[in-house]
Amino acid sequence: MKFYKLISVFLYPNVIPTLGVMFYFLTVPVNFESKQKMGILSLVFVVTYLFPLLISFIFKKIKLIDSYRIESIRQRKLPIALMFGVFYLLGNTISYIPNFHDLALLFFSTSLGLIIIYFLFYFKIKASIHLFSLGVFMGFFLVLSTVYQQSFLIIIIAILFLSGILANARLQLKAHTTKEIYFGFFIGIIAPIIGSFIL
Repeated sequence: MKFYKLISVFLYPNVIPTLGVMFYFLTVPVNFESKQKMGILSLVFVVTYLFPLLISFIFKKIKLIDSYRIESIRQRKLPIALMFGVFYLLGNTISYIPNFHDLALLFFSTSLGLIIIYFLFYFKIKASIHLFSLGVFMGFFLVLSTVYQQSFLIIIIAILFLSGILANARLQLKAHTTKEIYFGFFIGIIAPIIGSFIL
């Protein structure tokens, strides 16, 4: 059981956006200045990792959530609503930086996916945010492969492999049903594809 908890922590949703940006800089055939890379990475890390941790801490202190796992749909609504606003603002900020329009898609897509996940709450469906985050990562690189006419097959296969391990961990921990795992992952995949047509 400790192994499954370790997997869930290692692939925590807040970590994935920063990893996505790192892989974007490492693989996309565009020359960015080192200062730009560090600036964007720092911004993404603060907004998508440190800020949600702070919000979770505050919400727990004022008893809006019972635990950091936020297991119930009722308690998930406010954090998810807050985060789709945060990701939208982050995408909007990055879109104004020259040559970073593609990267902005990652955050606009995450915001779109979170809106869909929030909508599913009304149907009593608690889609997996863990699998959603990896799905967005995968969908983003699928879109980039068409934009740059370049294969990102190794990254996509790696994401699929990690998604399988993570899905098993979430099921073993009884954090989600199989349906919730699939919903999270496939919403993540389609969000960047839909976003690429909108933006």
